[in-house]
Amino acid sequence: MSEQKQIAIVGGGIAGLTTAYYLQKEINEQQLPYKIKLIEADDKLGGKIETIKQDGFMIERGPDSFLKRKTSAAKLVKEVGLEDELVENATGQSFILVNNKLHKMPSGSFMGIPTEVRPFLFSSLFSTKGKLRAAYDFVLPKGDQVSDQSLGKFFRRRFGDELVENLLEPLLSGIYAGDIDDLSLMSTFPNFYHLEQEHKSLVKGLQATMPKKKKAKGPKPSMFFSLKNGLQSLVEAVEDKLEDGVVTKGLTVDHIERKDSNYHLLLGNGEVYKADAVVLATPFFASQRMFSQYEFMDTLKEMKATSVANAALAFDASAIKKDIDGTGFVVSRNSDYRITACTWTHKKWPGTTTPEGKVLLRCYLGRPGDEGVVDLSDQEIIDIALKDLNKTMNITQQPEFSVITRWNDSMPQYSVGHKDRLDELTNSMEKNLPGVYLAGGSYRGIGIPDCIDQGEAAVASVLEYLKL
Repeated sequence: MSEQKQIAIVGGGIAGLTTAYYLQKEINEQQLPYKIKLIEADDKLGGKIETIKQDGFMIERGPDSFLKRKTSAAKLVKEVGLEDELVENATGQSFILVNNKLHKMPSGSFMGIPTEVRPFLFSSLFSTKGKLRAAYDFVLPKGDQVSDQSLGKFFRRRFGDELVENLLEPLLSGIYAGDIDDLSLMSTFPNFYHLEQEHKSLVKGLQATMPKKKKAKGPKPSMFFSLKNGLQSLVEAVEDKLEDGVVTKGLTVDHIERKDSNYHLLLGNGEVYKADAVVLATPFFASQRMFSQYEFMDTLKEMKATSVANAALAFDASAIKKDIDGTGFVVSRNSDYRITACTWTHKKWPGTTTPEGKVLLRCYLGRPGDEGVVDLSDQEIIDIALKDLNKTMNITQQPEFSVITRWNDSMPQYSVGHKDRLDELTNSMEKNLPGVYLAGGSYRGIGIPDCIDQGEAAVASVLEYLKL
């Protein structure tokens, strides 16, 4: 047995937790002489994943679900023994609010792009002129081959401004909390670029490549999973699987120095932890700060992050005078609203989030150009949400209680060129910082499955490096 090697994981969000869990599994199964240390600056693990339970309500402060088609999250759930806790979202009508009116989300689409023409032809979301312009997608040539471009530029060229502003922008900005005219196509939806290059028409490309669905009566199939006791239960289950001494909370890593044979992590308590390999499962600005002596890490300074907030509002059902049959809506910028979306949580996740006879609404705030709303007081945010909700739902009472969550500078923005910059940075790290790897929402995907995928990739990289 060779001398024991130390692996440091900095950051205890879902990417760092995944890294620690799968590393520990491989070490035990292969009887490897490695030791893991996960260091988290906060006093809790999970990053943005946090579940609150109050008066019979269950409220997610961060993400409320993960995509079923990205299988790594469900796999981790099963690994830690929570498979029986998986729940699917209820499906129902969703809406887009345009020009202060709720319009039904057209059926037959993927991320807002038509896969069936008929629902879009009869949608009230678009004018006749807008529908004709969107139909150009069938005849326009494919775009020039480029390394990257903004989502907005790409989709406007294919479909025109109206479809983009009334449908695609509310959906895509809702996912990334950013400006689609700045967000990178190749770092968010590169499949659309490849579809255009191969099929010219995006609509035809989706029709040719998406699985054929049989016409079925009843509700449409669920796309998302959550957990019966909230997503925080996944964080807690993974933490419980980690061996004693692996996790250290409430401790910062202030700086990391490369030495001849290992790395020295300078900790906030004045101690030094020596590691043979390091996984930085930290936001981009923290990763740059820890290795600030290397100029190539300055590329992370080019990244931006936006601030968002959400307000969870709990009501008695009698307070909602105009109930709407659906699961929620997103808001176009062409409406005089400050909220960007609202989930009718009691309908999206019935039976797990809300007591009988109660209503739980979750409103999102902080669109590009209005990030200052995040800094308002709790009551001001509640008042803004109620003012906007009353335009469609006629709510007659104040909420029984509310939970306001602010994520300041916490939503990383994949600006145009992000992938190329990250690839260049990764190459520089391989040459100058061998054994150091990045994982997490700042880098190659922001969703829970994306972060889990990056954690698994970091595990493979660390094991390969240490075996050299």
